[in-house]
Amino acid sequence: MPDFVVMDQDGREVSSKDLIGKKTIIYFYPKDNTSGCTAEACNLRDNHEMLVAKGYNVIGVSKDSVASHRKFKEKYELPFTLLADTSTEMLQAFGAWGEKKMYGKTVMGTLRRTFIFDEQGILTEIIENVDTKNHAAQILG
Repeated sequence: MPDFVVMDQDGREVSSKDLIGKKTIIYFYPKDNTSGCTAEACNLRDNHEMLVAKGYNVIGVSKDSVASHRKFKEKYELPFTLLADTSTEMLQAFGAWGEKKMYGKTVMGTLRRTFIFDEQGILTEIIENVDTKNHAAQILG
């Protein structure tokens, strides 16, 4: 797992070292309160108990602010941590920042990707073609 230190939705520092010892799902998404990102977050929320039962810790990451994450988490009652990577350093370290097409233009932005790590922080799977409405099923697959 790449090294990182970023703030969560409550303004607390979270580092990659904090995640060692448990299986971790880190999913990167473009923006709080957009249709696809909300569908993905709510799908993971609705299946959170099943993911936890399989031993997973779920973490969402975008470049939105701590305040934006706090509101998004509260609005949709998300039971997992959201990390605010406003500098995009974490996104870049994971390879979740790059060129994408938006309204016919090529722009730099967050690539919707999910990374699954074992208890030692070793990458076991990358999901690049995320189905926002059925993401938990893709993970548990």
